[in-house]
Amino acid sequence: MPSGPRSTGSDPVTDVHDADHRASPVPLPPEHVVSAAGELLRALSAPLRIGIVLQLREGPRCVHELVDALGVTQPLVSQHLRVLKSSGVVSSHRQGREMRYELLDGHLLNIVEAAVGHAGEQ
Repeated sequence: MPSGPRSTGSDPVTDVHDADHRASPVPLPPEHVVSAAGELLRALSAPLRIGIVLQLREGPRCVHELVDALGVTQPLVSQHLRVLKSSGVVSSHRQGREMRYELLDGHLLNIVEAAVGHAGEQ
């Protein structure tokens, strides 16, 4: 990639990289924490799973409620719920003959809402 003036769509930007300056590395969390964060982000990466998380923000839902709200098939919703459950994003409990799913952690909802909000600004 050539250095020098670049355009970002409005004003040209000059590359001011100082070859004599070395940035200090930023300390990272332990590898297992970074790996777990990556797994969570992968679990949230499918658009349908984002839709499920957004549906669950108001409280627990049965599978058929998610199917109706999202307009997809029950097997597809169940498949994505398994991914979210195995990643610790949602939990389930039986209520009569149905399973109800709910978010385990509001932090994950914050991540999804921030991503959706950011994408909506583009």
